[in-house]
Amino acid sequence: QVQLVESGGGLVQAGGSLRLSCAASGTIFSINYMGWYRQAPGKQRELVAAITFGGSTNYADSVKGRFTISRGNAMNTGYLQMNSLKPEDTAVYYCNVQVMTKNYWGQGTQVTVSS
Repeated sequence: QVQLVESGGGLVQAGGSLRLSCAASGTIFSINYMGWYRQAPGKQRELVAAITFGGSTNYADSVKGRFTISRGNAMNTGYLQMNSLKPEDTAVYYCNVQVMTKNYWGQGTQVTVSS
């Protein structure tokens, strides 16, 4: 019922910046929550940043001060601004949203940070 598409990933040098986007479409009445997760090879998928309908945000300790999560109207578009990127940020980044009581995931976008 809900489809998510991430974009904005790519290759960047350490210290650089990228802005990821998440576009939601389909049967959407209200998005209660939107989060960005990432997964590197051999590692567990981890929460990077999240934002609620009310605008409250939460960040992983590893990205605090460097990443900023934001949303558009009705939370059907989300963003992750990533600054001061480090090689350890290299991963596939996934958008996750909660619509009513269900969770939906995007296909992911690759972020590669070279040193």
